[in-house]
Amino acid sequence: MQLIQRKLLLQFWLPIVICLVLIVLYENEVLEPAVWQGFKVNEYYAAIVMELVTICLIPLSLRLFKFGFVKRSFTANGPDALLRWGTVRMDMLTVPMMVNTFLYYQFMNVAFGYMGIILLLCMMFVYPSRRRCEDESGLSDGKPTKDGSKPTKDDSKPTKDDSKPTKDGNSPTKGNGNPTGGKPTAGQK
Repeated sequence: MQLIQRKLLLQFWLPIVICLVLIVLYENEVLEPAVWQGFKVNEYYAAIVMELVTICLIPLSLRLFKFGFVKRSFTANGPDALLRWGTVRMDMLTVPMMVNTFLYYQFMNVAFGYMGIILLLCMMFVYPSRRRCEDESGLSDGKPTKDGSKPTKDDSKPTKDDSKPTKDGNSPTKGNGNPTGGKPTAGQK
């Protein structure tokens, strides 16, 4: 699990670093900005396409792990599915972010810059922390549970509900854990 989480972290941070390098290169005019500024028709089509891609991919990437076929993939393939679907999810946000950064400096149109910033903010909702990887995929690090069995998603649920009230209305383990409903018997202090 830790190796998969590190790979996803690399896929998270590398596009951000690439965008920052592009920004530094364009702002210092190492790369020439506004090269495509005169092509208004191309700018219009690029803006429409990137707006649609951004608007469609953000909700899709945020809800990706809730789809049934993705959940089934987690149960069937385990950690490999987490790497595959985590990569897909990350790419749905990072690729348009890098394209928007590039197009912003080619056309000097702030719409591309705003879309890139929105995608960067959305990436914070899919940050691949260890806990998020385990929670969203239903997988753990393979550590055994208390009874020594392999952990499953349903291990947190109790197998027997001891808190149901008895005929007299008291909980069977109410109070000091005594099955008589918390009332000490003659032999207890």
